[in-house]
Amino acid sequence: MKRRKLLSFLCVFLAGLFLAVGCNQTQNATTSGSGTETSIPAETAANSAPIVLGYSNWAGWWPWAIAEEEGLFEANGVNVELKWFDEYIPSMEALAAGQLDANCQTLNDTISFAANAVNGEVVVLVNDNSAGNDKIIVSTEINSLEDLKGKTVALEEGVVDDFLLTLALEEKGMSRDDVTIKGLDTGAAAAAFVTGEVDAVGAFPPFWLTALQREGSKELVSSKEFPGAIPDLLVVTQKLVDEQPDSVQALVNTWFAIREFMEKNPEKADEIMAKRANVSVEEFQQFKEGTKFFTIEDNLEAFTPGDSMEHMPFAAEKMTKFMVDVGFLEEKDVPDLTKIFDDRFVKDYAAQNA
Repeated sequence: MKRRKLLSFLCVFLAGLFLAVGCNQTQNATTSGSGTETSIPAETAANSAPIVLGYSNWAGWWPWAIAEEEGLFEANGVNVELKWFDEYIPSMEALAAGQLDANCQTLNDTISFAANAVNGEVVVLVNDNSAGNDKIIVSTEINSLEDLKGKTVALEEGVVDDFLLTLALEEKGMSRDDVTIKGLDTGAAAAAFVTGEVDAVGAFPPFWLTALQREGSKELVSSKEFPGAIPDLLVVTQKLVDEQPDSVQALVNTWFAIREFMEKNPEKADEIMAKRANVSVEEFQQFKEGTKFFTIEDNLEAFTPGDSMEHMPFAAEKMTKFMVDVGFLEEKDVPDLTKIFDDRFVKDYAAQNA
């Protein structure tokens, strides 16, 4: 079984120029929550080089569009250029190549790229956990994981839904080798499933809506059954942390300002996110239950050591072993797991809003 070599693209990026980031930007304006203020006005950020933040089609990351629409980056004193990626993998490649300052990605994918990222990669915030929005959708004749044996599953190899499928198979005493993997971007994978080219698909929203258009199709497994297995994160470069820690703090503060806006203005928030996801507001409602947004308290807990997948240091060890065992990651490309988490920014936010 061959996998897509996710890191193979990096050599192309390493040869390219990456975006320059201003190093002298200082602490910003208003934070969310209690309304605590710092001494630098928001207009200072507008005159600085932008922080380039990548995001892609996942329900837990669509809220960043609210910050752009409602001026929340500026309100928190940081100049941000949001860069949308139609496909997830290119966003990770761009961060690793130094073409982004920050990106939205999962923990297992951060582990895959961190060691070879030209500017380093650091997790500074948990946006959410997938709590049902990652799914394995199957054709009508498949009613159990055992029925998947010998069947063809379309998914993005080496990323979140491949990980979900492997966890589900292992729980039944099976392995990834028991199925045939057809590696496709998630949109193409969903389309291949609808046309009957494959027997199952691993997909996240909005793509599983497409998959369910196939007559008789149904959900077989979801991330709801594996709490903590797919944490969705804000990851920034080590370079940004070292040179502009105040900007990193402002990004974290902005996220919680977004969450506050979502709670106070649910209809407007849904409209913005549905537009970003390119779905109707009615379709958007189907995605809400499958995303568990993290509070500041959830964040503080997630960064602590523990003995369950809800604790990222533990989850990182388990994910790393999984990826090495199945050949997604070579031992030489395993990053120092003690250096990929930086909880100072969520701690500072908590202290500001105590």
